[in-house]
Amino acid sequence: MLPSTLRAIALSLTGVLALMFFLQSRLVYFPDGQIVATPADRGLAYEEVLFEAADGVQLAAWYVPSEAGRGVVLFSHGNGGNISYNLPFVEILHRVGLSTFLYDYRGYGRSEGQPSEEGTYSDAAGAWRYLTEIRKIPAGQVLLYGQSLGGPIAAKLAREKTSAALILDSSFTSFVDIAGHHYPFLPVRWLARFDYNTLEHVRHVRCPVLVIHSPDDEIVPFGQGVALYEAAPGPKAFVKLRGGHNDALFMSAGAYREGIDGFLKKIGR
Repeated sequence: MLPSTLRAIALSLTGVLALMFFLQSRLVYFPDGQIVATPADRGLAYEEVLFEAADGVQLAAWYVPSEAGRGVVLFSHGNGGNISYNLPFVEILHRVGLSTFLYDYRGYGRSEGQPSEEGTYSDAAGAWRYLTEIRKIPAGQVLLYGQSLGGPIAAKLAREKTSAALILDSSFTSFVDIAGHHYPFLPVRWLARFDYNTLEHVRHVRCPVLVIHSPDDEIVPFGQGVALYEAAPGPKAFVKLRGGHNDALFMSAGAYREGIDGFLKKIGR
């Protein structure tokens, strides 16, 4: 009976590992095609934009201008929902005098295609090209913002381009690190089909870096945010919030706003 039992356990484990490997994208991307609100619902003027990713996929975005002229945020959002779920960020950024270009990755919102790691990098590159080449916004006026999954996407772009700053909000050090944290019982390094190595990218950026994180974050450990801050060459700053991964912005709105405003002043904006 023992060999049969062991064989059944081995087959079950193999099946679980196979599912984790082949269905990994479903554990990473949670797109929503429904736009639940627009900047106008927050009293903000905006422009609907269609642009192309670096590989030609058509993407959707909103451009929310600010007359204060402190810069333009290229906002790379997290792995769930779409741009309409990120309006609270846009509202606070607008309050500190920043315009925002909020775009959806392929497969999210009204953007075409299916999400993938290389695809998200291509999406961000297309957003950069749109702002700097089509809208003619100087690179030195663009701040790259990565929230959660957007962190490695923004950090990779910051490594490749010369931007005004990089802001990493509640982001992780790498896909392997965050997956290993949530699935410590699995051989994550063998199974991982994604890289999303924020830590490696941030080591090579040539712009000021702001890291925002909460010790109460139940999804991305606070220590990973600290590691990103320590790896950044500088100048750099750290804003500590309170609240969980998805509600820290609401629980710490004042600290969030003051932290970004202070960072902008520190870098001369």
